[in-house]
Parts: sequence; C-alpha cells; structure tokens
Amino acid sequence: MKFITGLLFGLGLGVLVGIIFAPQSGEATRAQLAEQGIQLRTGQLNDEVRARAQEALVQGRDLYSRTKTELNDRYNRVKSGEL
Repeated sequence: MKFITGLLFGLGLGVLVGIIFAPQSGEATRAQLAEQGIQLRTGQLNDEVRARAQEALVQGRDLYSRTKTELNDRYNRVKSGEL
C-alpha cells in the first residue's frame, strides 16, 4: 500500500512540475505535436531521424573502439607487471 501511495504521489508531483515548467502553452504543444505527426506520416522527418541515428551509431562505434583499445592497453600493462 505504501508503494502505491508513493507511486501516485510521485506521479502527481511529476505532473505538477511539468505543468509549472512547461515552455509553452498546452494549445501550442498540441499544435506542435500535430505538425510533427503530419511530418512523420509524410516522411519529411524520416530522413532527419535516419541521419541522426547514423551519426549516433558512428559515434558509438568510435567510443567503443577507443574504450576497447584503452582497456586492452591497461590489461596488457597489468599483465606484464608494469603497474
């Protein structure tokens, strides 16, 4: 029972904070969501999303490669007794 009470309280608090700090009115938000929905249906936004996803993938692969290299270097130094 305490969990549900806490969950409902947190939900209510989150909604209240969202309303207080909303950057625009509800009407403007609904209009923006409608416009984005039209863009999604017509495919205008697909190219932008695809390009961002591709860029994120390239950055992720680069980070993975650098991290793997650094960890291998550290492992080899520890293994050889350099540290």
